[in-house]
Amino acid sequence: MFTRVDHVNVTVPRSVEAAAKHFYGLVLGLEEVPKPEASRGRGGAWYQLGQVQLHLSMEDSVENHTSRRHFCLIVEDLANTKKHLIENGVEIFPDDIPTPGWPRFYVRDPGGNRIEIAQPQKN
Repeated sequence: MFTRVDHVNVTVPRSVEAAAKHFYGLVLGLEEVPKPEASRGRGGAWYQLGQVQLHLSMEDSVENHTSRRHFCLIVEDLANTKKHLIENGVEIFPDDIPTPGWPRFYVRDPGGNRIEIAQPQKN
């Protein structure tokens, strides 16, 4: 039925748009790609990560800071990623529901969207 994820959309208040772009583009190092002409006036940005895009949109009426909804980014070195994020002022939230073989932690972007950072153990 479904074949793949095309994109994930996260929303942040317009007041933190610049901070969110800095977070996704510079801190996380995602590649920004041009938005379609019709979408450019809405603000935000689109990022490419492999075959999946992350769409950053503006939505002022959302309160995400307590939500558990999230997307997951896989990394090759969890410890180095954690160190990098801490050095860039990103708060780390430990895994409150550990899953064997799936070491992870969480962060939140400037708009409060929860992001799981994981390094699956190889079998």
